[in-house]
Amino acid sequence: MVDFATLMTYSLIVLGFVFIPGPATLLTVARASTSGTKVGIATGAGITAGDIIHTFMAVIGISAVIAASATLFSIIKYLGAGYLIYIGIKAILEKNPETLTQGKTRISAPQAFKQAILAEVLNPKTALFFLAFLPQFVQPENGYVFLQLTTLGVVFAFIGFLSTLVFAFTAGGLGAFLQRNPTIMKWQGKVVGGIYCALGIRLAFQER
Repeated sequence: MVDFATLMTYSLIVLGFVFIPGPATLLTVARASTSGTKVGIATGAGITAGDIIHTFMAVIGISAVIAASATLFSIIKYLGAGYLIYIGIKAILEKNPETLTQGKTRISAPQAFKQAILAEVLNPKTALFFLAFLPQFVQPENGYVFLQLTTLGVVFAFIGFLSTLVFAFTAGGLGAFLQRNPTIMKWQGKVVGGIYCALGIRLAFQER
């Protein structure tokens, strides 16, 4: 089982992630600001469902590797660390995202839900992120690796859904604010990138 201290640390880190505007936030805001709060909530629910699917895909693969081979686990660890550092540097160097509502049209809540699931499930970056991020908080000596990974993934998805609810309800004001303040969009990328790089370094030095 995941011990309480680890779970609290993990939850705080995830909380920091989900409330810093990123792709899921921007998609939710775009949907809510153009098609209404209900569609924004449906988009958040679809993203959450996609994250749950990614969680179980990662759980099956990671738990098997941890149980079977220290060498394979080390390979995944270093690949994951490298990937986190890569996306961190990319986020730091990336230019501001396009206008939130550019090219967006009104759609129904069911359509938004289905599109969000598909977009999240088919996003290889999300799959790689889960593979790189979840193992950092697993403690094999506590046993039940499968359950630890599942708990971490579900907590991530749940906190992410709560954040999309907040953004869906405040989409109008938030969307206008972000568009009027491109500097915030610029610096949020650098903040997120720095966090990714730090996590990648931490993962590289983590023992099995």
